[in-house]
Amino acid sequence: MAENNKAPQQVQMGPPGRPGGGRGPGGPGMGMPREKPKNSAKTLRRLLSYLGKSKALLIGMIMMVLLMTLTQLIGPMLQREAIDTMTITETNLHIDFDALIKTLTLMGIVYVIGVVFNFFQGWLSATLSQQTVRKMRNDLFTKMSKLPVKYFDTHTHGELMSRLTNDVDNVSNTLSQSLSTLISSALTVIGSLTMMLYFSPLMTLISLIAIPLGLWLVSLISKKTRKYFKRQQESLGEMNGHIEEMITGQKTVLAFSRTEIVIDEFDEINKKLRNYSIQAQIWGGVVGPVMNMIGNISFTLVAISGGLLAANGLISIGTIQAFVQYSKQFTRPVSEVANQYAMIQSALSGAERVFEVMDTIPEEDNGRNNPFEVSEVKGNVYFENVNFGYTEEKMVLKDFSINVKAGEKIALVGPTGAGKTTVVNLITRFYDINSGIITLDGVNIEELPKDGLRSSIGIVLQDTVLFTGTIRDNIRFGRLDATDEEIIAAAKMAYAHEFISRLPDGYDTELSEQGSNLSQGQRQLLSIARAILADPKILILDEATSSIDTRTEMHIQKAMITLMEGRTSFIIAHRLSTIRDADIILVLDGGQIVEKGSHASLLKQNGHYKKLYDMQFSRA
Repeated sequence: MAENNKAPQQVQMGPPGRPGGGRGPGGPGMGMPREKPKNSAKTLRRLLSYLGKSKALLIGMIMMVLLMTLTQLIGPMLQREAIDTMTITETNLHIDFDALIKTLTLMGIVYVIGVVFNFFQGWLSATLSQQTVRKMRNDLFTKMSKLPVKYFDTHTHGELMSRLTNDVDNVSNTLSQSLSTLISSALTVIGSLTMMLYFSPLMTLISLIAIPLGLWLVSLISKKTRKYFKRQQESLGEMNGHIEEMITGQKTVLAFSRTEIVIDEFDEINKKLRNYSIQAQIWGGVVGPVMNMIGNISFTLVAISGGLLAANGLISIGTIQAFVQYSKQFTRPVSEVANQYAMIQSALSGAERVFEVMDTIPEEDNGRNNPFEVSEVKGNVYFENVNFGYTEEKMVLKDFSINVKAGEKIALVGPTGAGKTTVVNLITRFYDINSGIITLDGVNIEELPKDGLRSSIGIVLQDTVLFTGTIRDNIRFGRLDATDEEIIAAAKMAYAHEFISRLPDGYDTELSEQGSNLSQGQRQLLSIARAILADPKILILDEATSSIDTRTEMHIQKAMITLMEGRTSFIIAHRLSTIRDADIILVLDGGQIVEKGSHASLLKQNGHYKKLYDMQFSRA
């Protein structure tokens, strides 16, 4: 049905009538790994802007983290006091038990309070992350809903689903597990460094000697980590796209005995994902051990320098204990962040892919603020010297001109790739023309709001699109305020009422995905009933009866005659028997009108139409 000379390597997405064919840029070959990731700082700022939308939760979580960090900083000071209650002389050990018991009691209270703060911090962090991700997912879905048809024609289902699920889930997991850790780490580092300087500037300087080495090593590792996590996410999207295509096209795969080829293709994609995942995990996992090594070096230097100072009576044993604890607290947050570095990089890579979709230019609608009443549409459609191509290199329609008066039935016939479905895409403004003009009732359709324009058009496509829900809901999709009586009346006009009544639950029968628990003909009947219920001013029938048997087709033709009465109708058909009653038949070839007239007059011309007609009925 769809033209083969449309944009190359495009995938059938959503309703037919759009460019179709092979796997698009979202399939194999899609998203070839980029050597340089996008700006991580910019991505992080955008994530923080989402967190800022839940200020109360964010402030509450930061307060809990701050209080929890304070309890951690107070602990070593109390340990120092407890140790220094014990003094050793050459002959005696003296312990101030009153001070020791008081200090140990205070330590217990501080640690219990810390546990309470930690619990509330975890609860607030989980709530904040889920609320943030909910807003991000809503924004992404809303943006996808407003993207032009061309975007979905050039991206696979699986690749887009990967962004909406896997990438957003990566962000969610990181926010819930790493956000509070990052804040706590920053506060702990500042607080620990302050206390270290307070107790011994010299030991602080010694403990920091190994830090520049660690930062340099992490910088080298991070370059590799970001690259491979980016490639891992892109390969995952590629795999999802391949799986989605194979599931929807399973019958075709089996019919052509291509199972082994499909398995081999999947294996190649899976191997690529495996290799990138291994590299990402290896380089992401190296950061933690490296930082642990740096921490151990720092701890060793502190222990040696502290022992020398204590031996010379410059500091107490309690001070050394406290300093060692603060030194661990100083390096521990760095190690924790390093251990979560892989998760953070994965989240940033996922967020980049999400924001790429959000930054896609939405469908333009220059006429959205112009007044438009669907009830006032008459249905006069005029194409004047229209040129259009899905790519700039190849025009599908060339100097295309037709003048359709309100209520006329126009049939479009011709070989595959002639431009029939493209005419439909342009009327509905799924695509905009390269040059020329299209008017509705004398008004350029580019000046009309797209929602209003499309609301005045009813479409019945070759491959029906049904949604999960009941039969009643799917028919009501044509007009949401329709009553049950109107739904049944529309079903009767479409000759769908009879088979619906035979179902155990009738109109309340739940449909599985894409209505797969119904036959193709039954699904088509529901699609026709939906169009009847919508009561459009302009009707488009794109191979509407191609999936229906001959007997049912006779009933549908009667319903269509009633449906088309008084409406401007565009009929795309390969079965020429279905368009005999059309007012005008346009024969298209190579994007141009080569013949025009009624069924009888075209047969007399003995041209393209006559050849098409003879071929069909000679086969019959």
